[in-house]
Amino acid sequence: MPLTHTRLFRVRHYECDVEGRLRAANYLRYMQEAAFDASAAAGYDLARYEQMGYFWLIRETEIEYLQPVHYGHQVEVKTWVADFRRVRSRRAYEFRRAGGGPLVAVAQTDWAFLEMATGRPAAIPEEMKAAFFPEGAPGRAEPRERFPAAADPPPGAFQQRRPVEWRDLDAAGHVNNAVYVDYVEQIGLDWAQAQGLPHDVAPVTRSHRIGYRQPAVLGDELLLSTWAVEEHDGTLLRDTTVHRASDGSLVARARTEQVRAGLQAGTPGAR
Repeated sequence: MPLTHTRLFRVRHYECDVEGRLRAANYLRYMQEAAFDASAAAGYDLARYEQMGYFWLIRETEIEYLQPVHYGHQVEVKTWVADFRRVRSRRAYEFRRAGGGPLVAVAQTDWAFLEMATGRPAAIPEEMKAAFFPEGAPGRAEPRERFPAAADPPPGAFQQRRPVEWRDLDAAGHVNNAVYVDYVEQIGLDWAQAQGLPHDVAPVTRSHRIGYRQPAVLGDELLLSTWAVEEHDGTLLRDTTVHRASDGSLVARARTEQVRAGLQAGTPGAR
């Protein structure tokens, strides 16, 4: 069995949207903090990784929002390592209201283990695996599901450009993984309003799956494209790509499931 770690978060007012719901991107920020704490509890804090000359980089995130969380709620984020591969590891997360409440979200991240000096993938040490799986690592890891989103936007996709801003960067000097959720949500809203959706109606996100291909840094201009893949019964499946405008290289891509809802609707995010 893997080591599990639980971190308690109180939802702050500035973390919420206009309806008082925890913003989608902030779930990922909670996940990152919980993962740092869980790693430290296993004996691998950021200082030890720096001393070793290695670091972890998120390659993919998948999250499903089951129930809304609002300002003032306390949320328990439980996390554990689901598997190890040669240079990659999958970490799982469960979000619950504090005090044994129901699940409000489930997620997983796929991390790559890299050398600081070169940025190249490195084999995960056996002693590290043992620290996260003290009773023995699981057997063969389950196959990863291939990312469903297309790499190139189709003709007529909604597009916008945006510069990488100072506020988008994290301590590594590149756009933080959670910021891409803000990018994806904002272009989705802008696209919907360009189609004539009223300003008091916003799509409610049920899930995000985001793949990170390469970092974006200060000074980059990003070209975002989004388009509908499928829509039925009020549910929209939408793909988004993020390219570097200067050379056209793919930075990230996302698949998002959303439903239509008014800004004053009662229970956004609930199934």
